[in-house]
Amino acid sequence: MRWRLLLLCAPLVSGVGPIAFEEIADPAGIHFITDSSPTPNKNQPETMVGGVALFDYDNDGYLDVYFVNGAAIPSLKKESPKYWNRLFHNNRDGTFTDVTEKAGVQGEGYGMGVAIGDYDNDGWPDIFLASVTSNQLFHNNHDGTFTEVTAKARLGGTMLDGKKMWSISAGWFDYDNDGRLDLFVSNYCKWEVNKDPFCGPNPSTRAYCHPKNYAALPNTLYRNNGDGTFTDVSAAMGIRKSYGKGMGIAFADYDHDGFTDVFVANDNAPNLLFHNLGGKKFEEVALQAGVAYPESGAFISGMGVDFKDIDNDGWDDLWHTAIEGESFPIFRNTGNGSDFEEITNAAGLGHSTRDMSGWSNGIFDFDNDGWKDLLVVRGNTQDNISQMSLRKYEEPNSVFRNLGNRKFLDVSAGAGPDFVKADPHRGVAFGDLDNDGRIDAVVSVLNGKAKYFHNVSANANHWILFKLVGVKSNRMGLGAQIRITTDDGMKQYNHATTSTGYACSSDPRVHFGLGRSKTIREVDITWPSRIHQVLHNVAADQILTVTEKAGGY
Repeated sequence: MRWRLLLLCAPLVSGVGPIAFEEIADPAGIHFITDSSPTPNKNQPETMVGGVALFDYDNDGYLDVYFVNGAAIPSLKKESPKYWNRLFHNNRDGTFTDVTEKAGVQGEGYGMGVAIGDYDNDGWPDIFLASVTSNQLFHNNHDGTFTEVTAKARLGGTMLDGKKMWSISAGWFDYDNDGRLDLFVSNYCKWEVNKDPFCGPNPSTRAYCHPKNYAALPNTLYRNNGDGTFTDVSAAMGIRKSYGKGMGIAFADYDHDGFTDVFVANDNAPNLLFHNLGGKKFEEVALQAGVAYPESGAFISGMGVDFKDIDNDGWDDLWHTAIEGESFPIFRNTGNGSDFEEITNAAGLGHSTRDMSGWSNGIFDFDNDGWKDLLVVRGNTQDNISQMSLRKYEEPNSVFRNLGNRKFLDVSAGAGPDFVKADPHRGVAFGDLDNDGRIDAVVSVLNGKAKYFHNVSANANHWILFKLVGVKSNRMGLGAQIRITTDDGMKQYNHATTSTGYACSSDPRVHFGLGRSKTIREVDITWPSRIHQVLHNVAADQILTVTEKAGGY
């Protein structure tokens, strides 16, 4: 009853009901506890574990759930099952079954992030893990099991000064449009176990240190060789020379030149925007494009990021999270091919997010009204933060409704009591787990129970999900751009990606809310191969598989 009263009291916009979620991890059988092995030594990775992936590993049409976990300290090994990564199979009846051992995806070492992609174009999604220790690649065997093929693929991690770099996030994309998915990995900082500097807050008590106390690292780009192996092309492609403390990664062709670009949110360092120069080289242009810093001119604690069109003008915009006192900047793509403008305050996000600490986030249409909303999972960065600023370590989550005029409204209070329950949230992956057309969210909690926020937003709006099958392009169609025109003339834009937020991987299917439209007049798809495909008079409220081919139907 309390939940229903909250919904009734939630603000209503243009007659649309509240965006609402019901937390159902326990009844759904998703029982997972992140274990970062916190120690009195305050090792930096202890605050940062949280990768989550939603993907259909067995191709039964329903999304499954995968969680990344930490390891024992100081060994940095998964010394017991409590440190295992976990895979939960979707039973297609609202429940899930832990199939970790059967699938063979427990993982090794101290995990951080996860990226899902079909790197060998066999039609079955594979798993890449970004870690403090060796990164890992699991090949899907098509029978519910995976084989660890890291050494063969040469993806264990790049060395710097004789040590493997600490990787946090990763994402799959086809940077040269050759039909094979390549891999981008963000690396964080130089670190060794139990060798963190002493950072107070008093002579007898250790605190987790500010990122400024650690040296920055470059990111890594791996080219897919097409034979199950990868080559580190970071230096040759212009990636290696830019240093930062990489967190979230997002992909989009922001200048519409036909090649996918890369944004990296950096923690207390200028953000990076790698402009793809025709698949031959990357140029780092964040400062010139206006996304290296917020309007204040000082770099902030960039965490999670998403790169999608928020105002339906056909140009992909950027939104990333940060910690308290900084706000979560939103950069609007001006559409001239090179520039962004920060609209955080004008969009209503400046004051409302200034006291928040955000981790993973996403830009999705949660109420299916045709305008993409914003959701962030929150939690302070340090468990000793209250000793320094009286801020709580645990924070509630937040969702902002898109009002359709480049303004957003905080509607978290009406999203359900479980949604706003304070915890040290970390990762969130998005997708439609029950195929009802509403985008759900699965969240990791640092040293706490995972959460499954089932979207129960009630309205009469329609929707569509596109499952893309590449032929000349990569099999998952990642990078494909879709424009739809509904029967009321409204145009929307989205693109296929799995890389969202912080260290997470979301539903590869491309979702659109359609408002009251029951028919899509036209679907216009530009594949990474540059093949152009048009569909006409597509019915709403379905999951439509589209196989790449030239022309229309």
